[in-house]
Amino acid sequence: MIHASSPILQALVASLFTWGVTALGAAVVFFLPPHSKKLLDISLGFAAGVMTAASFWSLLAPAIEISEQSLHALAFIPVAIGFAAGAAFVHLADRIMPTCVLSDMSVVELLTEEQPTTKIQFITDERDAVKQKILGEQPLVMDGDNGEPNVRIVKGELDARSELSEANNAVAAGSSFSITDDANTEAKDERNLVAALSWHRILLLIIAVTVHNIPEGLAVGVAFASIGKAKKATFESAFNLALGIGLQNFPEGLAVSLPLAAFGHPKMKSFLYGQLSGMVEPVAALLGAAAVIMMEPVLPYALSFAAGAMIYVVVDDIIPEAQRNNNGKLASIGAIVGFIIMMSLDVGLG
Repeated sequence: MIHASSPILQALVASLFTWGVTALGAAVVFFLPPHSKKLLDISLGFAAGVMTAASFWSLLAPAIEISEQSLHALAFIPVAIGFAAGAAFVHLADRIMPTCVLSDMSVVELLTEEQPTTKIQFITDERDAVKQKILGEQPLVMDGDNGEPNVRIVKGELDARSELSEANNAVAAGSSFSITDDANTEAKDERNLVAALSWHRILLLIIAVTVHNIPEGLAVGVAFASIGKAKKATFESAFNLALGIGLQNFPEGLAVSLPLAAFGHPKMKSFLYGQLSGMVEPVAALLGAAAVIMMEPVLPYALSFAAGAMIYVVVDDIIPEAQRNNNGKLASIGAIVGFIIMMSLDVGLG
């Protein structure tokens, strides 16, 4: 039935499938221990192989064939432009993303980075204490008039230079200053700070994965909208692309939900956040299909754009991520297996 449907409906159904596989990958968190890094790395390697094969056989090959119909020997020009534009799109998206992308941290490191803790040190000289704060120490302990230490916790947001001036003035006047914060208030404030940082990291992680899912959704929409425009642009080719993207979305959902569970979040919450990143794919698929239908001459550019974006994600994100936990060999085997499976699907069914 879907074979005879409009390209818009086909793209919608296919992208809903890819979203469902993302949710399926996120659901693995209910069955696996949260620290299964080996499985995660193998899955990421598999995803890299699938995306690489799908980018060529389902996107670049049809783009080249369509371009050859009008440009012949110069058919590589629109394909090269589109491919470079797709890679540039993801690169610029990474550049304008917040610090979680720019800091070159893995998803596991992003969510398990050591949280700030309060240290209490007894420092007798006020100026030395403030100088130590300027050099990076957060806590300050000042001597009171009776010689007994009083604790003052200074947050990183305070202006350290003004504190140094205050300390110099106090010492010059022959007096000492002290502020004693309520311990319970400080503990509550620090818990709130840790919770805020935790939520901030989760949000950044979801945004990062979601941004990288946009070109995948576009690829599905463009592939179905291009059916019949070239010999290699077939329903089977578009179906195989959607299947391949669905396969690589499985570890993407897992890559979000598993670190969240390892960080201590409830499994249901980890699952919901894990599948959230796949929600953007149906929207992107509809936009891609509609754009190609309305502007058919852009088809070679659109196909190669999606391919360039996917290859950039593989090289810049998935492969380095799979190598971080010393499981590089297993990830490489997963990549080869994924490539062979996707190639076999495209050649055998396309």
